[in-house]
Amino acid sequence: QLQLVESGGALVQPGGSLRLSCAASGANLGDYTVAWFRQAPGKEREGVSCISSYRDNTYYLDSVKGRFTVSRANSKNTVNLQVNTLRSDDTAVYYCAATGWVGGDLLDTAEYNNWSKGNQVTVST
Repeated sequence: QLQLVESGGALVQPGGSLRLSCAASGANLGDYTVAWFRQAPGKEREGVSCISSYRDNTYYLDSVKGRFTVSRANSKNTVNLQVNTLRSDDTAVYYCAATGWVGGDLLDTAEYNNWSKGNQVTVST
């Protein structure tokens, strides 16, 4: 029933910024832990950031700490990922995902059962 629609991906120069948005329908996204993942060609999907359903605690992949910020816009039933100081190795298809309960690693793909279709972010001159 929960559906996630992602937007905001684009081609951007190194050092640039984007805001990715994950908008939900069919349920209140505030009741879910929401994570962002990315997958570059030839690589495994990796967890980038997460915001928990409990107390809105946030978590980040080490390589994006200080550059990416995840936040909720509950009035819009949306979770955003602000991505700053982008580098070429940030290039990937980005996904948002949601789950009602996490029993292990919050950035493990296996913990999530609702996924967006993905959105391309390309960082290039």
